[in-house]
Amino acid sequence: MNKQEIFAKVSHIEEQIGQLYTDLGALKEIIVGLLEENQRLTLENAHLRQWVENARNTEQRNAPTPVGSVRRMPVGEGYDNLARLYHEGFHICHVHYGSLRTEGDCLFCLSFLNKS
Repeated sequence: MNKQEIFAKVSHIEEQIGQLYTDLGALKEIIVGLLEENQRLTLENAHLRQWVENARNTEQRNAPTPVGSVRRMPVGEGYDNLARLYHEGFHICHVHYGSLRTEGDCLFCLSFLNKS
């Protein structure tokens, strides 16, 4: 190998390292964006969980009980799992079951959760 070939290989490796450095910088920016979005969604999820819990407590306190009947609350592990899935942001209704809720509350899911 002569000096020109060695210099050409070193120059080529230097170009590759430069490209890798550029790609690494771009990936770093994407990761920062994802981490920021994750933090925002985590905070939003915590606020929504608190809001749902407050709304549920208010609803239970304010719900009238018909005369001569006892209000039945849904019980069971299955109901709890569906409620947890809904509060984690997934549909539990027959229309969109399992898909991610992107536009707030779903009336079908809420009516299912409110059945007693």
